[in-house]
Amino acid sequence: MKFRPPDGHYGPPPSALVAEDERRARVILAVAGLAALATYLDTTLLFVAFPDIKATFGESPASTLSWVLNAYTIAFAAVLVPAGKVADRVGHRRAFLVGSATFTTASMVCGLAPNVQLLIVARIAQGIGAAILIPSSLALVMAAFPRERLPQTIAIWGAIGASSSALGPSLGGLIVDTFGWRWAFFINLPVGIVTVIGGIRVLRESRNSSVRLPSPVGVVLIASAAGALSYGVVGSSAVGWTSTRTIVLLISGLAFLALFVAHQRRSGAPTLDLELFALRDFRWGNFAMFSFSLSFIAMNFGLILFLVEAWGWSVLKAGFGVAPGAATAALLAPRFGALAGKIGQRPLIATGGLLFAISGLYRLAFLGAEVNYVVDFAIPLAFSAVAVAMIFPQATSAAAQALPADRIGVGGATTQAIRQFGGSMGVAITVAFLSKDALRNDPVAGFDHIWIVVVAGGVITTLFSLLLRRKAR
Repeated sequence: MKFRPPDGHYGPPPSALVAEDERRARVILAVAGLAALATYLDTTLLFVAFPDIKATFGESPASTLSWVLNAYTIAFAAVLVPAGKVADRVGHRRAFLVGSATFTTASMVCGLAPNVQLLIVARIAQGIGAAILIPSSLALVMAAFPRERLPQTIAIWGAIGASSSALGPSLGGLIVDTFGWRWAFFINLPVGIVTVIGGIRVLRESRNSSVRLPSPVGVVLIASAAGALSYGVVGSSAVGWTSTRTIVLLISGLAFLALFVAHQRRSGAPTLDLELFALRDFRWGNFAMFSFSLSFIAMNFGLILFLVEAWGWSVLKAGFGVAPGAATAALLAPRFGALAGKIGQRPLIATGGLLFAISGLYRLAFLGAEVNYVVDFAIPLAFSAVAVAMIFPQATSAAAQALPADRIGVGGATTQAIRQFGGSMGVAITVAFLSKDALRNDPVAGFDHIWIVVVAGGVITTLFSLLLRRKAR
């Protein structure tokens, strides 16, 4: 029997309509979360695949091979903030579908690439697709749920993306060891097909036509700055830090960065709102994010390469060897989040930075050629996992809580972009320190520079955290 409303029209009862909206919202969360998972997974998964990629294109220098990793993160970071504004203007559903299709198509080209040059170009396209997809994914999820449920919903969406750190090493090792590195990209194809078809069927369009489109000049300048700095750092392993090429590249990167800042201050449609950095906790929270992202990615990438190059482990075994650290961080992060609500983010970030530095000192003292996983590898891995759980969520939270309500979206995208830029520099430093000559001369000592970066990154992160408010407002 159908429900008859007072105006005389027939239709489903209100409870059925509510249930239908709830089901649609959950499907939207699943589709958007799955797409976000694929984009974040692509970074951690490639760390495990890198040794096999290096073996396939062994004739290419390290400075070129590093772009297989950095092309993605730099493109992702440079386009992320302006892509969010474009999505607001043209429509989140449209942007999500374009981003998903771009990321999926680029993944297929990566898997088929016959040479490293095409692989790098396809990785740039992947990063652009991911940058278009991520902000529109979150916006669609937020539009699908009632306001009172947004904190829980956003936490679930974030947890789906964060799980890539736990899944990446073990899943990547399994895929690469069984099928080869190309399948690290091909695995994105079924995910992309599901998200595009699912998005067409369930997503509803939302847009804000009053948003001003950002100037593309800013995107070009910040990408050029990151690219020049990364290439300069990576190339230093071959030509030296004092070579003309290294100095020119580093100075060029800093010059592009200065031009970017000057352009943003004058532009009527800036790519990045520099006024946000006048907010104390946003500024120091993002500085802490950059320093920790750089040292964390250097450590994470370095640990996988250490197991493969120094201990002779397979990529599958190496993937499972580092997976407990990511799993531990994922389990502890919510608990530290609850604690931060009581004592604030500052003490947790400061303590986490010191633990991270201790993990680097431990590796410098004990991690050697003799294989002793539990004592020499697992113990410092546990220290760094606790540090990750303390720092990443709290640095993000400290920066976000400093923002006014109408700037949370662009501020959050800025923080994620800074995290990606830090990661790209971490990759560059790792590749620079772990050149073929360094590993050939001493496979273990070559990694000591990475552990020194970990120590420095932990200490600097702690120092930045001390400039935060004792407890966010």
